[in-house]
Amino acid sequence: MKFESYISKRYLVSKHKINFITIISLISIAGITVGVAALIVVLSVFNGFGSLVRSYLMNMDPDLRIEIISHEGFTKQNEIKSVLKSSNDIVSFAPFVSGKVLSYSGGYTQVVNLKGIEEDKGNDLYGLKRFMIMGTYDLSDNGGLPHIAVGLTLADRLSVVTGDTITIVSPVGIEQAITQFSMPETQRFVISGIYSSDNNDYDANFIFCNLSYGQRLLGYNNKFQGYDVKTNSAANSSKVKSNLQSKLSTKLFSINTWYDFHKELYSVMQIERWTAYILLCLIIAVASFNTLGSLSMSVIEKKRDIGILRSMGANENSILKIFMYEGLLIGIVGTVAGLLLGYLVCYIQIHYNIYPLDPTRYKIDSLPVQIKISDFFFVSAASMLLSYIAALIPAKRAAKINPLEAIKWE
Repeated sequence: MKFESYISKRYLVSKHKINFITIISLISIAGITVGVAALIVVLSVFNGFGSLVRSYLMNMDPDLRIEIISHEGFTKQNEIKSVLKSSNDIVSFAPFVSGKVLSYSGGYTQVVNLKGIEEDKGNDLYGLKRFMIMGTYDLSDNGGLPHIAVGLTLADRLSVVTGDTITIVSPVGIEQAITQFSMPETQRFVISGIYSSDNNDYDANFIFCNLSYGQRLLGYNNKFQGYDVKTNSAANSSKVKSNLQSKLSTKLFSINTWYDFHKELYSVMQIERWTAYILLCLIIAVASFNTLGSLSMSVIEKKRDIGILRSMGANENSILKIFMYEGLLIGIVGTVAGLLLGYLVCYIQIHYNIYPLDPTRYKIDSLPVQIKISDFFFVSAASMLLSYIAALIPAKRAAKINPLEAIKWE
């Protein structure tokens, strides 16, 4: 063991007495511990809420969506299909049409989004079978009225259940219907299933029907509005988007990932996370100032020892290392203790639910917590950086002490 690290440990923890400087050092360690633990817990809660929000928003959102934004793009629908087939990162894709319509049933009306999809792709891309709470997933017509799937909130607003009939009034051709006194495009549907996806936007505003009926009601005829795409991993969506943009004209097609659908919300969540990180780092910074104070007083108290060490052959670099090691030791002990304490709190919340939530008011029954290894690295880096800066100033001061001035009165 190098003598610098040995001396720094002896300075930090005396075997014979606990002096004022030692008490300040212990307070510094406690402050760093609390700051690090608070950062770990808060960031883990942010992770939990972030993952929860993403899971709800992505319940029925595709990983990626391609929409035709130019009339010329409708003539190149087959080009999109061939490009999607050529990508190994794409698991499933299907065409869709979507638009606002008026739904009517038993005197209740609601403006909703009608989405026409291919029935066999409904479960792969949107998980409709998984979310069905009443009835079954069925968009066929079986020779009678076509079937649809509606969200639970919308079904409540229209006071309908499975087997009831809903009339859909399309806005397409409304102007012509008014001027020529003819009826607008309408279609009656039978509710085959009611779903609940925990995504309020879908549950309250979306009706799923067969693609052919959606095309007719929304005026697309044999055309598609675009393609919904499922990738092998949502994390790869940005890479797949870049790949598709290099093959498809951005003037004809718009390509968006699950992140782009709710970009503002995700950005706000990220800003909140970084704000909390910066503010809680101030706790560690305050504790680091205590470290600076304790080391500065230690330099004054050990001025004679520094002079003796210099006279015995220790150079400025060795004196610098002694007090740097002392400061970093305070930082390491506080950081490790804080990491363990933060992990312990998160572990207890995850497994024993020490902070429950009322499930009748919230969609969850406990405070969501998700531990990420990356948070431990970022928090440790911030803590050790502040500890390093706090130790550097008094250590440089100690290294510059004149050995003759330090021991001339001894």
